[in-house]
Amino acid sequence: MKKVRIVALREDRKALLEHLQDSALIQIRKPDKSEKRFSNENVGAKVQVFERNVTLMEQALKILDTYSREKKGMLSAFAGRREVDPDEIGAIASKAGEVVKVCNAIVDLNKQIADNSAEQVRVKTSLAQLELWKNLDIPLNTADTKSTAVFIGTLPAMYNDSSLSEKLAAENPKLEFEFEIQQAENNMTCIVLFAPLSQKTMAEDVLRSLGFARPMSPTHKIPKVKAQRLWEKLEKLDKNSEEAKEKIIALADRREDIKVTQDYFRIRADKYNVINELEHTRHVFVINGYIPEEDCEKLQKLCDRVAPCWLEFEDAGDDAPVKLKNNRFARPAENILTMYAAPSREDIDPSPLLAFFFYFFFGMMFSDAGYGLLMVVAIGIVLKVFKPDERMRNNLKLFQYCGISTFFWGLIFGSIFGDAPASLYNLFTGSSITMKDILPWPTLDPQKDALMLMVISIAFGLVHILVGMGCKFYVCLRQKRYAEAFFDTGLWMLMLVGFAVLGVGMATSHTVLMIGAGIAIACAVGLVLTQGRSKKGFGKVIGGLASLYDVTGYISDLLSYSRLLALGLTTGVMAQVFNMLASMFGTSWLGIIFMVLILLIGHAINIGLNALGSYVHTMRLQYVEMFSKFYEGGGTEFEPFSLKSKYIKIKEEK
Repeated sequence: MKKVRIVALREDRKALLEHLQDSALIQIRKPDKSEKRFSNENVGAKVQVFERNVTLMEQALKILDTYSREKKGMLSAFAGRREVDPDEIGAIASKAGEVVKVCNAIVDLNKQIADNSAEQVRVKTSLAQLELWKNLDIPLNTADTKSTAVFIGTLPAMYNDSSLSEKLAAENPKLEFEFEIQQAENNMTCIVLFAPLSQKTMAEDVLRSLGFARPMSPTHKIPKVKAQRLWEKLEKLDKNSEEAKEKIIALADRREDIKVTQDYFRIRADKYNVINELEHTRHVFVINGYIPEEDCEKLQKLCDRVAPCWLEFEDAGDDAPVKLKNNRFARPAENILTMYAAPSREDIDPSPLLAFFFYFFFGMMFSDAGYGLLMVVAIGIVLKVFKPDERMRNNLKLFQYCGISTFFWGLIFGSIFGDAPASLYNLFTGSSITMKDILPWPTLDPQKDALMLMVISIAFGLVHILVGMGCKFYVCLRQKRYAEAFFDTGLWMLMLVGFAVLGVGMATSHTVLMIGAGIAIACAVGLVLTQGRSKKGFGKVIGGLASLYDVTGYISDLLSYSRLLALGLTTGVMAQVFNMLASMFGTSWLGIIFMVLILLIGHAINIGLNALGSYVHTMRLQYVEMFSKFYEGGGTEFEPFSLKSKYIKIKEEK
C-alpha cells in the first residue's frame, strides 16, 4: 500500500473527482498535517441537501411498499444492481427535481393519511362519549335559566331513580331537585339534574360529594345531531384517506425513477463529503489518499488523461488500510476473514488456508453427495441468470465450493440424499440392498465406522492446528523473533507431532511408540527450560513447569474436531429417517404422493438445518481453533472512493 498526494488545478476538480470515483482506485484521507497556506472548503450545506434528498426518497420508497408492494421473485435478492450507461447519469440529474417533487407528494399524502387516522381516533372517542347521551334532547352545555340551575354529567356509581333520590336527599335534605337518568351501567350513571337557581351552590356541594363530573367535550348541539355530524366527518375522513392511498398507488410506477435518483444523490453526497477532506488554495487543490501499489500506474494514466496533475507516492506506514488480493479459489473466503477482523500490517493474509479448510470441513460436516450436487447446480444457475454483485457473487461462490466438497465427502460416506437410492430400490423391488451394494467404491459409514471417523476427525484437527501454529512460526521468523518462533511455537508443534506418533505407535509397533514418546519428552524438557526465560531466579523453573499445563488446552482443542463426525452423522441419520418415513406408505398412488411430499419437505428441512449447522461450526473451528494460534487482526479494510450506490452501477467504459 502507498500514500499518494495529487495536486491539480481547482478548475479540474469536478472532472478529476468524478473519474476517481468511477475508477475506485484510491481511499481519500485527511492530511497528516495541514499547512497554513491550505484551507478547507466547507460544502456541508450541499451535503445536507443531498443527504436530505436521499432520506426523503428512502421514506417515499417505504411508503410505496406499504400501499403498493413491489413484485419480486423469490430469488430477486441475488440479482445485481441495474447497469446504466454513464451518459444516462445526465438524464437522471435533469429529472432529479421532478422526482423530488414526486417524493414530497408521496410523503405529504402519507402524512395526510396519518393525520386523518389520528383525527378518526379523536372522532371515535367523541362518538363513544356521545353514545352515553344519545337519548338526551337538550345540548350537553345547556346553560342555567332565570330560575333553574342545570347540571349535566356523570356520577361514579350505578344508580336507579329511587337510589339516587335517596342519596341526594341524604346528602342534604333541604335541596329541592328533579333529575333524569340517561344511562346507567357499571360504575357510572349519566344524569340531568335541575335545581332552583337559589340553591345552585347547595346542589353543587351535594353533587361534588357524590363525585359528579361534567362531560369532557360539551357541545351546544343535541347529542344525536352532534353524533350524526361526527359520523359524516368520519366518512369524509375515510374517503379522503382512500383517495390519498389511490394517489400514492398511482405514483408506484415512479419507483424506479426514485431509486436511480436516490443513488444519484447518494453519489453526489459522497463526492461532496470528499471535498470536505481536500486541501485548497486559490488556484489548486490537493488530494491525499492510499492506493494499492499495483494501481499506481493506473492512477498515473488516469490523471494524464483527465487533467494535468502532480503525483507523489510514498510508503504508507503502519496505519495503512489493507486490501486483500487472492485468486478465485480463496477470494470467496475473504468475507469470512473480514467478519472476524481485517489483517494488520504484521499479519499474513490467511485467506487461502481459510478457504481450503472451510470448504474441506464444511463438506465433511454436510457430507451428502446429493445435497452437494444440488448446491453446485442451483448456485451455478443463480450466478448465470441473476449476475449478482461482487460481494454477493463471492458469498455464492463460497457455498458452491462448499457444495463441491460436500459432493465428494458424500461419495466417501456413501450418502446420496441419505440412502435414498437403496431405500427406493428396496421399496419398489422388495430387495434389501444397502448403499455399499450399489456404489462401486469402498465407503465409510459414519454410523458403523464412528470410531475410525473420530480418529480421522481428530487427525484433521491436528493438521489444522499445526498449520495455524506454522503460520505463527513464520510470522515470528519474519519479525526476527527467533526465540519465540523456536521455543514458544516450534517446541509445541514438535510435541504435538510426538503425541501423534505416540498414538500411531500404540496401534502399530513398539518402536514407533518409543520414537513418539522420545519426541514428546524431549520437547517437554525444552519447554521447561525455555518457557520461564523472561522470569528471574527460581521463577524460571516454575514458569517452565507451569507451561506444560497448556497441553490440556491443546487436548481440548483437538476434541473440538469431534464435531466433524457429529455433524456428518447427523446429516446422514436425518436423511435416512426421512427416507424411511417416505417408504412407509407403500407403492400405491396415494403412497407415492405422500412419499414425494415427505422426501421434498424432509430433505429441505435437513438441508436447511444441517447446512446452517455446518456453516456455523466450520466458522467456529476457523476462528477459535486456528486463528487463535497466530492471527492478531485489528487492521482496517481498504475502502476506496467509489460509486456507493444501492440500485444502479455505472457501466465501465472500455
